[in-house]
Amino acid sequence: MRIILAEAGVEYRIAGDKRIKCAEDAANEAASIADSQTECFMCLYLDAKNGMRSKEIISSGIIDSCLVHCREIFRSAIERAASAIVLIHNHPTGGVTPSVEDVRQTRQLIEAGKILDIKIMDHLIVGRGTNGAIQWLSIREEGLVKFE
Repeated sequence: MRIILAEAGVEYRIAGDKRIKCAEDAANEAASIADSQTECFMCLYLDAKNGMRSKEIISSGIIDSCLVHCREIFRSAIERAASAIVLIHNHPTGGVTPSVEDVRQTRQLIEAGKILDIKIMDHLIVGRGTNGAIQWLSIREEGLVKFE
């Protein structure tokens, strides 16, 4: 994996044929932000066969919030010719319960993606449990938002 500093944040270009088959695969890709003491927002950019084109930290915030706007997420998706995106952010407290704002933002990004024909596959929240293991929650699997 080659690391590149990008205008929007830190981008990781992926070598090889890494596929994201399930939420757990995506959560494993987000291990680097699970330990962050500030909230970070990451996107996995996928091709039409769910092959990972790249992953990028879009924003890094403060202890309990992170500013993210759909233009940054979709600009990067268009530049990478992505067909789909997995949204991921961490909760520095380690808990993975989504906030009302997490759910609202997910809905907004799904709607923006429909206009651009770029599918939002899922939105994960990651953190570290008290035992040190990565824990995560899939907003899709929890049924909190309708993904189409």
